[in-house]
Amino acid sequence: MKVVHTIKDLQAELTVLKAQGKTVGLVPTMGALHAGHASLVKRSVDENDVTVVSVFVNPTQFNDKNDLEKYPRTVEADCRLLEECGATFAFVPSVEEMYPQPDTRQFSYAPLDTVMEGAFRPGHFNGVCQIVSKLFDVVKPDRAYFGEKDFQQLAIIREMVRQMKYGLEIVGCPIVRESDGLALSSRNKRLSAEERENALNISRTLFKSVDFAATHTVAETQRMVEEAIAEAPGLRLEYFEIVDGNTLQKIANWEDAPYVVGCITVFCGEVRLIDNIKYKS
Repeated sequence: MKVVHTIKDLQAELTVLKAQGKTVGLVPTMGALHAGHASLVKRSVDENDVTVVSVFVNPTQFNDKNDLEKYPRTVEADCRLLEECGATFAFVPSVEEMYPQPDTRQFSYAPLDTVMEGAFRPGHFNGVCQIVSKLFDVVKPDRAYFGEKDFQQLAIIREMVRQMKYGLEIVGCPIVRESDGLALSSRNKRLSAEERENALNISRTLFKSVDFAATHTVAETQRMVEEAIAEAPGLRLEYFEIVDGNTLQKIANWEDAPYVVGCITVFCGEVRLIDNIKYKS
C-alpha cells in the first residue's frame, strides 16, 4: 500500500492504473479507523482492482469547533489497518491540500438534509457534500462505499450523485457492531468505561423497539424509545425519529412506507453517538 499526500500524486498513480482498465473503489473516512471501516475497505477490495481510502478530518462538516478539536486522529494505526485490509492507496491530505481556497459551494437536498442531523447540526451536510464531491472529482471512482450507520448521510450522498450525474455506484454497507451490540464509531474512543456501559442502552433499546413495534403503533414505539433512553443512566436524547427510509420524513403509521427506519442521536456524557434500526425493509 502507498500513502499519498497530494492530489497530484494520487491522480498520477490512478491515471496509470485506469489506463490498464482497472476499476477503482473509494472509501472516504475521517480516520480513527475501526472494524466498521475495515468492512467497507474489504468490500471495496473484493469488488474493485484498486481501492483508495481517504483519511481526512474534514473541518467544513463540523459545526462545533470543540468537536473538531477532540475528534480522534490516529493516522499511523489507520495506515496499518488499511494495509492489512488490502487497500492500494491511503490518501492522507492536509487541510490546505483539500481547501487551497475556502469552499463556498452550497448544496441543498431538501427535505433530506433539513431533518434530524440537518436540523441539529446546521451546515454539517453541506460540509459532507463539499468533501465527498471533491473526493469524487479527484479519484473518479467506479464505486464508493459508505456505512449505513450514517443513514441520513448515505441518503444525501445518493441524491447528490443523482443530481450531479456522477457516473459511479454508491454502495451502502451494513452497520458493524461490537459483540455486545454497540455500533462501532470513532467517537467510542472518547467514552470512559462507565460511559461505554451506559451507551449500550442505545442499541438495546433499539433492538427491543423492533419487537415492541410488531404489536404497537408508531407513536407508541416512539414513546417507548424516548422513555427508555430518558430512564437510562448518563444518556441524553437529542432526537429519535421513525421515518420513511427513502424520504427520511416522519411516518404516522407503519403502512405509510415500505421501508421504515428509526434514527437516533444520544449524548453519552459529552460524546454524541448515532445509531439506527430497520423496522421494515
